Amino acid sequence: MRFASHFFALMKQRLILSSAAISVLICLVAYLALVDLDIYAQRAISSAPAAKQSVSVIKNDDQYARYVGAALQNKRLRSSLQWSFGGKTQTGWDIYVPLISYAIGTDSDPDSADFAVAISKWQRRSGLDGTGVLDQATLESFTKYWQSRRLGRGSLVATDSLLAAPINDFFDATRSPDLLQLEAETYAAYQRMIAAAAKDLQLKINSSGGLSANEKFLKIISAYRSPAYQESLRKKEPNAGRTALATNSPHSTGHALDIYVGGEPVKTEDSNRVLQVQTPAYKWLVKNAQRFGFYPYFYEPWHWEYVPQKVNN
Repeated sequence: MRFASHFFALMKQRLILSSAAISVLICLVAYLALVDLDIYAQRAISSAPAAKQSVSVIKNDDQYARYVGAALQNKRLRSSLQWSFGGKTQTGWDIYVPLISYAIGTDSDPDSADFAVAISKWQRRSGLDGTGVLDQATLESFTKYWQSRRLGRGSLVATDSLLAAPINDFFDATRSPDLLQLEAETYAAYQRMIAAAAKDLQLKINSSGGLSANEKFLKIISAYRSPAYQESLRKKEPNAGRTALATNSPHSTGHALDIYVGGEPVKTEDSNRVLQVQTPAYKWLVKNAQRFGFYPYFYEPWHWEYVPQKVNN
């Protein structure tokens, strides 16, 4: 009887030890699995593109919550910010999202925290507080930058540097022969730009490499306009709101082109400009035109100016 009791006690002790060993073994397996997952996660992060790594680092930053709040403000200001341009009150900055996104180097949604992060970097470079909120001061920094890329109030082009472009290059096939002129170097740059755009956007081209007669996008709406012609335009539209139109128009240099990007060719109503900035043609110009020396007038999606000395600056 005593032997039996001793036997059962020994077996119980061994069972307890076995259970403990099993528990230790289970814990060890779980630990190794977690370590392996952690190593895999680190490898995944290290193999990710550089841009995504930087976003991940930011998202782990305690400051990231601030950019989430900035994104909420941007979502509101995008359609409600009150500011002034051309003597008129403007509302929101949604029309300028393609230009803003290109300037800050992001394709992120304008309502996202990542977009706010990119805005904050622009703000710091511009001497502003890096809040990430695209407020009036920040929008003004963009408009000043865009305006600085333009021709300025240059002198009139010499008439011997003008040439007449083929009517097929113009949006209006009935345009007067007197209105087909532009500066020679500007036209050559335009032709190079159209060749690249036609390939990327699959535009219709003719046997000479120009845009086909039935292709409208990126054709010239207006090029060189003499001061006398500008004056006549001013008389036709006395309430245009641009008092310097007749004497200071970039079109009088021969280096400015109005190019068709969609919608009504040159109407400044917000509804028309919103439509224009969403077309593939306009978005292509935003990202590529400066490679060929062309810079935008931000307020008019169709207006582009040839400033070769500023290429890649």
